[in-house]
Amino acid sequence: MWYEVHPTPVKGEDGKNLLYVRPKSGMKLTMKELEDYCERTYNMRYSEMSRAFDVFIRAAGRFLAEGYRIETPIGSFAPKLSLTKQVTDPDAVKDRDVKLDGVEYNPGKLWDKAIDYWLDGFRRYHNTDTQELMADKEKLEQMMRECIQKYGGFITAGRFSRFSGLTLYSARKQLNEWTKGDNPKLLKTKMGKEHIYTEI
Repeated sequence: MWYEVHPTPVKGEDGKNLLYVRPKSGMKLTMKELEDYCERTYNMRYSEMSRAFDVFIRAAGRFLAEGYRIETPIGSFAPKLSLTKQVTDPDAVKDRDVKLDGVEYNPGKLWDKAIDYWLDGFRRYHNTDTQELMADKEKLEQMMRECIQKYGGFITAGRFSRFSGLTLYSARKQLNEWTKGDNPKLLKTKMGKEHIYTEI
């Protein structure tokens, strides 16, 4: 498995940032690619997996909405709730104060066994030093302009992350910095579920 090394904001005993590792960025499969693989490798009918997921989501959605935890071969799913405001008196909690915060997923140990079956060690991918790159603002700005030119006049945080070698978090943070101040370099516009950035 290819992996990358990145710094965290937390300092170690030597005063330097502690590190964390993650799988190499860009390693992504679409549902279609996964289905193509399953069709070739396991003789599944095409779109059989998509249909199964669609049915599961519809059925599980109903029971999650009723408060059930659902145990499946790929882990358990449960509704995650929170309060809309801080409350200290249990009797003061009203129905309207409760909100759905998504779904909690606990994969259990099944994935460990499935991945261990295929795993054959780790190899380091020599990724960009995020801190070093973030410190070189001129180089970053040049990359931002090249990225915008490459993608036809606008970019997203994901595109800039892949183009520059920054983590998605750092890329988004830097793009947002360029939208602020008296002389911003970028305009941030919401489009669908993401933001696009264009030069001013």
